[in-house]
Amino acid sequence: MAITPISEPSPSPSAPGAAPWHAAHAVWQLGFRPFYLLAAVFAAISIPLWLASYFGVLAGGLHVGLGWHMHEMVFGFALAVVVGFLYTAGRNWTGLPTPHGAPLMALAALWLAGRVAMLCGPSLLAALVDWLFLPLAAWPLYRVLRRSGNTRNLFLVGLLALLALANGLFHAAVLGWLPLPLFLPVQAAIFIIVLIESVIGARVIPMFTRNGAPGSTPVDSPQRALIAVACMAAAAIAWLAGAPAWLTAPLAFCAAGVSLANLLAWQPQRTLGVPLLWILHLSYAWIGIGFALLAAASLGLLPASAAFHALTVGSMAGLIIGMMTRTTLGHTGRPLKGGRAEAAMYWLMQLGALARLLAAVGPATLAMPLLLAAGACWSLAFCLYACVYAPYLWRARVDGREG
Repeated sequence: MAITPISEPSPSPSAPGAAPWHAAHAVWQLGFRPFYLLAAVFAAISIPLWLASYFGVLAGGLHVGLGWHMHEMVFGFALAVVVGFLYTAGRNWTGLPTPHGAPLMALAALWLAGRVAMLCGPSLLAALVDWLFLPLAAWPLYRVLRRSGNTRNLFLVGLLALLALANGLFHAAVLGWLPLPLFLPVQAAIFIIVLIESVIGARVIPMFTRNGAPGSTPVDSPQRALIAVACMAAAAIAWLAGAPAWLTAPLAFCAAGVSLANLLAWQPQRTLGVPLLWILHLSYAWIGIGFALLAAASLGLLPASAAFHALTVGSMAGLIIGMMTRTTLGHTGRPLKGGRAEAAMYWLMQLGALARLLAAVGPATLAMPLLLAAGACWSLAFCLYACVYAPYLWRARVDGREG
């Protein structure tokens, strides 16, 4: 059901001498600003930390093991971007304010405290501080959607609740409370984030293409998008439940096929000259590639890490950096036009995804150099984003509007 935009309420009277929220520092005016910046800096630092630990050159005292790497890339980095994006989109969807000012500051501080606790804190404290972030971040979004009557997007709050559950299961396994492999809740979270990507991508990529690629006529099929999501969810459940290959492989191949059919209908070939568009198309293609690799992994033809790194580095990180650049430009009042810096970020991310995939499936003698190359591409891409976009995120909109 279409919802008529609701104007923002007037700010309540402030205490004497206190500035209203919109007079506060620009970085606390809308969710994408602090969370995109924090996520980019964390992404640029965390992979070198993990590689240093993997190669045995990291000093002691930090909890940088495989469990930390899996958890932090999903529940740390990716969720910060998801929350920042949903707060920004939620305000657009409803016309109502999402967390800003002091509440946004507190949520960003809690997220940062979770990263520090996961890196060097006691396990129980790390579990508590890290887990609290997602429920506390999801609640304001739920209230805004309910208050506006925007029931169409309430399922996203449900997915955030499932992510909180997966995070809780991860910590319970770390603490020895559940006999559960650490990778299982992380894989579940990856599938949930891919579902969010698929839903949001099917809504916006055709629209962005139609508006930004001259001569394009992308076909948007809600029915096919729904089938893709259903196939992905079924394949994910089959994989997580340890279903036999005769069931998991066809479901995963079906998810891959429908996802790629969606993409072809959006005319990706029309976007080759528009970096802000081709990064979204190419990253969305990794969803289909990832599920095809998952089918192969279920048949024992490839390691599962190939599929999950295709889904995380290829689709998740690719779509993240594509949407981070696009939404930052749009919501700071700048033209939606990518230049050399954006193209460099996008190519670095795609080359990193390819290198990480080859490290999983290629000759063992090349695995280490390819891992280093993938890590370098990843870190350089997010370092470049942080350097170029930090002034945009830190300063007020160039058109003088709030946000």
